[in-house]
Amino acid sequence: MNSFSIVVDSNCDLPPEYIQEHGIEVLSMPFDLDGRAHDLGYWQEISAKDYYDALRNGSVAKTSQINPGLFTLSFTEYAQQGKDALFLILSSGLSNTYQSALVALSEVKKLSECAIYPIDSLSATTGHGLLVMQAVKKREEGWSAAETAAWLEEKKHSCLAFFTVDDLMYLHRGGRLSKLSAIAGSVLGVKPVLNFAPDGTLNLKEKVRGRKAALELMTSQLKRSLNPNTELDTVLITHTDCLQDAQVLADMVKAAVAVRHVIIMMMGPIIGAHLGPGAVTLVFEADMTREEYEKRFYA
Repeated sequence: MNSFSIVVDSNCDLPPEYIQEHGIEVLSMPFDLDGRAHDLGYWQEISAKDYYDALRNGSVAKTSQINPGLFTLSFTEYAQQGKDALFLILSSGLSNTYQSALVALSEVKKLSECAIYPIDSLSATTGHGLLVMQAVKKREEGWSAAETAAWLEEKKHSCLAFFTVDDLMYLHRGGRLSKLSAIAGSVLGVKPVLNFAPDGTLNLKEKVRGRKAALELMTSQLKRSLNPNTELDTVLITHTDCLQDAQVLADMVKAAVAVRHVIIMMMGPIIGAHLGPGAVTLVFEADMTREEYEKRFYA
């Protein structure tokens, strides 16, 4: 029997099969494509292939944060049932969703005692998803919601995620890159490599020429964040309809470090809207925090 409930927003991009198997509740983050609203969760009303093909063909996707009322409704339900619950939420550095959760929780606590723990993942897509998988493991080991929440609050700082994209203009539209830099990079064939900063914002770290060089750089960034004898349990690779590149990156990772599981997944529409088709992400638990990584390699 589950000792506590795990609730996530759909940005975490974990496969529906995993979500169902582990009894995880998902709060859908709405998006629209060319003005048509989709609010039932990713890939329920449109396939991933059709979504990314539409973006390639000029369609515009827009995303929204979760309605605060949905948090209030969910928190109230858990409080009334006396259930402990852990909510893992999209990075506060990218969205106001976490702040909305805090506001909702403060209102619910005025009416009822509850053991609800909202956690700012400081990540997105499977950077967020990796924390969910860790929460599931702790629950299976018999940890309480409070113990798991405290552990995740510390562990999330060593969850590293690196990204590369195919078209810099998507980052410009999302306010992550100046138009001049985006145009210059696209013309010169520059491929950026980005990561999540300690505060959960998305940072442009380096630029290289060509896709292969970007994947190689991501692999080297993984390797240098680990101790020499570290064996990783799980590495997550997510892509926006570029499976071949994801498989190339997986092979690079397996050749570079000891790892038990390398899992490739399709990225959902929320972060996918801001990275565009052809994006690849690499997510893992490092032997140093993000802050330590930044000071060591980019200070």
